[in-house]
Amino acid sequence: MILGVTGGIATGKSTVTKMLAEKGAIVVSADELSRQLVVPGSPVLLKLVQRFGAEILNEGGTLNRQKLADMVFSDPVARKDLEKVMHPAIALLAQQRLAQAVEKQQSTGGLVVYEAPLLYEAGAESRVDKVLAVIVDSVVQLKRLQQRDQCDATTAKRRVDSQMSQHEKARRADYVIDNSKSILELQHQIDEVYRGLCLAGRRA
Repeated sequence: MILGVTGGIATGKSTVTKMLAEKGAIVVSADELSRQLVVPGSPVLLKLVQRFGAEILNEGGTLNRQKLADMVFSDPVARKDLEKVMHPAIALLAQQRLAQAVEKQQSTGGLVVYEAPLLYEAGAESRVDKVLAVIVDSVVQLKRLQQRDQCDATTAKRRVDSQMSQHEKARRADYVIDNSKSILELQHQIDEVYRGLCLAGRRA
């Protein structure tokens, strides 16, 4: 089974994914795939430079992800242009990596996790069997985002508002985990979801 893990920015998707990995799941991360696709000299990075300019590069030729993020979060057209470049490239690489992960896990019947913040926005839900949405209280989300990215409240809210709402992601998902409370509460919820997935896998 392939479980898609998604959610809004700063909701704790990576923490949830790490806990699932500790249970033996093989993780494929869309964010990690995107980093591999934009290494210096890559075709994808060249397309980004052609669209956004050389100012998105660091001195060594690597992508300045924060600079690019600042551009696209404040400009819907720029964000769409970024998605046109990144989504197809990530989709192709994700299909390859997920197939490899599934083949590896077939002998154990284990779980494959595809962590994709923009799972629904990219139309990538067809790549997974079930979806887990990670949500968090909106006030907590903004505070975590400000602390994580060292940005002000206005910038944090603009970034949150640029994405599909948490409510909509939760509505579409098969499982929902609320990461507003303690790490122990989060672990309890993950244990419950994991047991449900194991039961579903055995019935299948």
